[in-house]
Amino acid sequence: MLTATRPAARRLLLATAALVLGTATFAVADLGTAADLEPRPTPQARCTGANDLPETAQQGRVALADYVSGRAAQGYRCNAAQVAHHGTSGGFKVERYTDRTGRTCAYYDSTLLFPRDVLFNAVEGLGVITLDMTDPRNPVQTATLTSPAMLSPHESLLVNKKRGILAAVLGNPATNLGIVDLYDVGTDCRSPELLSSTRSAAFGHESGFTRDGRTFWVAGTTGGNLTAVDISDPREPVQVFEQTGVRYHGLRLSKDGRTMYVAVTGGSQGAMSTAGLRVLDVSEVQDRRPDPDVSVISDLTWQTVSIPQSAEPFTRGGRHYLLETDEYADYQGDREIGAARIIDIENPKRPKVVSDIRLAVHEAGFGSGEQALDPGALIPVQGYAAHYCSVPYVKNPKIVACSMILSGLRVFDISNLRRPREIAYFNQPVLPGSGTLQPSAVGAFAMARPAWDVRRRHVWYSDGNSGFYVVALRGPARKLLRR
Repeated sequence: MLTATRPAARRLLLATAALVLGTATFAVADLGTAADLEPRPTPQARCTGANDLPETAQQGRVALADYVSGRAAQGYRCNAAQVAHHGTSGGFKVERYTDRTGRTCAYYDSTLLFPRDVLFNAVEGLGVITLDMTDPRNPVQTATLTSPAMLSPHESLLVNKKRGILAAVLGNPATNLGIVDLYDVGTDCRSPELLSSTRSAAFGHESGFTRDGRTFWVAGTTGGNLTAVDISDPREPVQVFEQTGVRYHGLRLSKDGRTMYVAVTGGSQGAMSTAGLRVLDVSEVQDRRPDPDVSVISDLTWQTVSIPQSAEPFTRGGRHYLLETDEYADYQGDREIGAARIIDIENPKRPKVVSDIRLAVHEAGFGSGEQALDPGALIPVQGYAAHYCSVPYVKNPKIVACSMILSGLRVFDISNLRRPREIAYFNQPVLPGSGTLQPSAVGAFAMARPAWDVRRRHVWYSDGNSGFYVVALRGPARKLLRR
């Protein structure tokens, strides 16, 4: 069965990648280029735990030999340990939220690739999974959200902690109809209440939330739209701005909601030619001016750019930075892996790359070297690459967690912003024919933006091939979560 279904699955994955990487409509004026030298791999983690199971090949690699010998079945961990596991599938986001009564829940999407996973996940249930995390050693599923956007939110699932609203827009690897679903999770996070489900944007793919919870932003990506939805009354959302002809991906905002940090996936000269970071002034939308204008403050690209995914703001000693992540590789160019980086945004008119975060396995690029023989390495939407990174808190974080697809969950020490170093990792690859719901599943498929349980020194993430994980940090990694 595995042999029969793998070619069909690969054709679907290749078609999906083609949709994502199609021609864009983004024009760049005065594009800045990072002046960094050819980035090198981040120094590898030193495993200090007696129960660690270090990688056997270069940093981030799960070699074909490990599948043949059975070593891959044990997984790989360094300064990290599994606390809990739930389900058999995952997607692009893991959200952690504590409601007004003190209950803590996790939310994660279960549809990694639409429509493939709709078929296979139907066995256990579709949609966004709600977990009661009162005891993180024993997650309890309390609800499954199946309104239109929650069946396939793609990369848009977000919780606004100030207002206790869970939001998503219907999406897929290219784009989909812009149906926005809003849920109340502040009353009881275990039982989200659907407040509205409306066609509020032209198309959907990624998203962003203002800190005050009044504006949910939608990026249609391949659909070409940037849309602002006023959710002051979440039962009656209202579109207040929509721009077309742009190729925007992840949308993150400053604390006051007046500046947006946009991952731009490409331009009219080819999907990668002008990919990078765009800084937008969205103050007129935030101020709810009639017929608002959104203007460009600056643009930035870098030497190893692939497909920019998101740029998360944080501060260090009062200075402003972004944690930017690229997904996949530059398929239309030199096939380099974009991975992640830290960008100084103190002067939003002149952003600059401070350092890169990448693994040794990224150096060969997509489909090159002997690692191309590793299971999953030649699948364009899997492979050795990055997808999402996150920080545990906005003010003075010293640690970063990244989902790096075939390489699993990777954790980095950013105490020195100019010289990040790997501090921990956790990877539980799936073996071919291991009886998963997705018969062609192989290797890790870690795509989800990690969430943090700071008090317990835990990281939560999901793997598209194997489900939701709670991972405890150990040794030097654990110490970095002290605020």
